Amino acid sequence: MKKIVFVIFSIFICTFSFAQNKIKAKASLNHTAIYVVDLKSSGDFYQQIIGLDSIPEPFHDGKHIWLKTGEHTMLHIIQGAEAKKEYYKNTHTCFSVPSITVITGILKKNNIVWEDVNGNKNAITTRVDGVHQIWLQDPDGYWLELNDDKY
Repeated sequence: MKKIVFVIFSIFICTFSFAQNKIKAKASLNHTAIYVVDLKSSGDFYQQIIGLDSIPEPFHDGKHIWLKTGEHTMLHIIQGAEAKKEYYKNTHTCFSVPSITVITGILKKNNIVWEDVNGNKNAITTRVDGVHQIWLQDPDGYWLELNDDKY
């Protein structure tokens, strides 16, 4: 009887170990954090211009704003940067919007300059797949791409 229990237990352990080795942990994006000079200005920009909704943040210290960017993703805006910095355009966050025409209208109304991929002011790039895209900077100089990709 002890032998049978031992054999069954051994088979279970081997099978469990084999299964564990086959399981690959896949990472998924949880949030992006940006460090800003003026929390209110950045929060207003991302909520009123880009159109992100706020979500509860646990700190309640007046130094954080959390915004929903997708089904399970967030943007964390953190107060505390001493000065605005210069960033490369190729290091950017991209948001898909329902309409480039609507978003450029919002940008015009708020005197926010955007550009195409080549840096031409107030111009729109059309990719080879038909997706329209623009680039702009937030109040702290972080680059954003906005496009009408429907993925």
